[in-house]
Order: sequence, then structure tokens, then C-alpha cells
Amino acid sequence: MSNRRELLLDTAISLLGERGVHGLTHRAVDAEAGLPTGSAANYFSTRDALLDAVVERVADRERDIGEQLWATRCPTTPAELAEVLAELAHQATGPQRTLTLARYAVLVEAAHRPQLQAQLAAVGGRVRAYFLTWMRVAGSTDLARDAPIIMNCWTGLVLHQLSYPNPRFDPLAQLGPLVAALLPPPDGKRGSHGP
Repeated sequence: MSNRRELLLDTAISLLGERGVHGLTHRAVDAEAGLPTGSAANYFSTRDALLDAVVERVADRERDIGEQLWATRCPTTPAELAEVLAELAHQATGPQRTLTLARYAVLVEAAHRPQLQAQLAAVGGRVRAYFLTWMRVAGSTDLARDAPIIMNCWTGLVLHQLSYPNPRFDPLAQLGPLVAALLPPPDGKRGSHGP
């Protein structure tokens, strides 16, 4: 990816995260990036082409974040999985807030642009692969059941924190019990409250 193209896409992501999908125009991207008018249009001839490229760039950046975390953390127990997911939630609502807001803006836009849905499913599948590996290693014996429950909870916690920031945001308080209820403990024995 050329440096200029990458700059344009990262600027577009920032605009999406800060202003929403209606703030994403070629002219706004050029101005925010400090480039001559027409620069974004040279790379992305239409707004749809720009949005399609943004989807790929968001996924690439999220995958990079996942790979960095993967290099240092590999949860092998339900408790460790909950801790990693809580750490990701803090990143998504803190240092990566703008990136996360851009992703949610694209998800909402997909409701009005069905052609985006297939692209989102494809790029989301690449990021989702990390999560499924973590779940498998942490002990999930039913990924088809466990993955959507945990990811939907995570997504809701993140979205709520983005919409109504709480300085005492503690995703582990909810993710910990949920993951523990779904995944068997490392020794395979549940406590007195388990089934």
C-alpha cells in the first residue's frame, strides 16, 4: 500500500470515527490529510469505492492489533480469555476509540448498502479467526454456541462505553462470569453453582 493511499484511508477512518458516515467525502479527506483537492478521488473514484477501501483498512488495522496481542497473550483458561477480551475492550474504547467508532459507522451503513454486508462478512471473518482460536484454546467445546454469545456481549459493552463513557468502565466484571459460565474450567470440574 502506498504511503499516500494509506494516509488517505487512515484519514477517512478518523473522519468516520469523529463525524460519522455523513462526514466522509473526498473533499473532507483531502482537506484533513493536507493533500491537494482530488487526491482521494485519484485513488477512489467514487464514495462507494472509498468506503469499500476503508472497510479493508479497518480490518487490517484491527488484525494488526489482534496480532500484537496474540504475540504476547494466548489465553489458555476461561479466566485468561475474559482478561484478554477485557483488555481488547479497553483498547477499543480508549486508544483505538476512533477506529472502533469508524467500524460501527460502517456496520450501520451496511444496513442501507447491502453490497457492504458481504465485504464486512469476509473481512470480519479474518479478524474473527483469532477470537475463535483463543476460545478453542481456552476450552470452548461448542464454538457455534459460545462465540456469538461472548462476542455479542463484548460488542454491546464496547458500544455502550463508546456511547456513554464511564470512567470506571470494567468489562471484566461482566465478561468474567459470562465466560466462566460458558466454558468449562481447566480441570473440567465445575463448582457447586455449576451444572
